Amino acid sequence: MNTEDGNQDRHLLAQGRVASRLPAQDLERARRFYAERLGLEPVDERPGGLLYRCGGTDFALFQSTGASPGTFTQMGWEVADLEAVVAELERRGVVFEKVEVPGFRTRDGIAEIDGNYPSKGARGERAAWFRDSEGNLLGIGQPIV
Repeated sequence: MNTEDGNQDRHLLAQGRVASRLPAQDLERARRFYAERLGLEPVDERPGGLLYRCGGTDFALFQSTGASPGTFTQMGWEVADLEAVVAELERRGVVFEKVEVPGFRTRDGIAEIDGNYPSKGARGERAAWFRDSEGNLLGIGQPIV
C-alpha cells in the first residue's frame, strides 16, 4: 500500500482509533463492578462482550476463560483531580493497591512519579491503581504541571 509520497505504510495504524480489551471470566459480575463501583454503563453490548466509552475512547470487556495476571497496568484513565476521583471510588467500595516500587513516592495510596512524556508538558504524574472484579489492574493518573 503505497501512495505517491510513500507515506501510506507508515500511517496505516496511526489513523485508527485505539481501543482496549479486558478479559472477564464472569461478564455479569464485571458489569456490576463497573456500574456500581466505577459508575460506568456499557454503551453497547453483544454476546460475550460489553463496550464502554470514556472521554471519546472505547474499551471492551469480553467473556474469557483466561484470567489476567494483574501484574501490570492494563488500562488507565487520565483525570484532572486525582484525589477527588480516588475519594469517590473509595466511597463506592474500590480498594486501591499499595504500590511500593523504587522511584515512587506513595502517600495515602497515591504515587508520585518523576518524569512524564515531554509532549504532555508535565514534569511527572501522580497515580493510583486498583483491580476490577476480574483481576485486571487499572490505573488513574494526573499529570503534574
